[in-house]
Amino acid sequence: MVRREVVVLRIGHRPQRDQRVTTHVGLTARALGADGMFLAAEDRGIIRGIGDVSSRFGGSFFVKDGVSWRSCVRRWKESGGIVVHLTMFGINLPDLEDELKNINRLMVVVGAEKVPGEMYEIADYNVAITSQPHSEIAGLAIFLDHIMGPDALKTAFPDAPLSIIPTARGKKTRGQEQE
Repeated sequence: MVRREVVVLRIGHRPQRDQRVTTHVGLTARALGADGMFLAAEDRGIIRGIGDVSSRFGGSFFVKDGVSWRSCVRRWKESGGIVVHLTMFGINLPDLEDELKNINRLMVVVGAEKVPGEMYEIADYNVAITSQPHSEIAGLAIFLDHIMGPDALKTAFPDAPLSIIPTARGKKTRGQEQE
């Protein structure tokens, strides 16, 4: 099986307002098997927050801030990648799911504030999780769950200094917190 490369591009991030939501977009992408996130704004707090989780729970998820979203999309497409824009105005995911599962280089665009109309034209796919307003975090989670397959819910990082042991009650971990 060919290794799939999946990245998230977060556009419209407002550092004073969206830091928690954007952090959760990145953490969701990381937990469900994406390789990294490009952030079309400068926000070192996002890099530190997600980097801290990765250093404790493993993996090689990257975050690059301060990118030009247009340049990022152009370079991705020039290198053979496909761009999927998550929007409630797109084609419903079940109608595209089989086709999207066969794409090996996928950039998932997740907006915050109003997404520029240009994105609807340059994306290869405009995909709706539902045609109703909803959270971009939930939308990304559902999309990745469907596209990455059932193993995405079992993502484990072998280099993790700290890992969670599933248990019906209480909290159990393996390893230690780094100081």
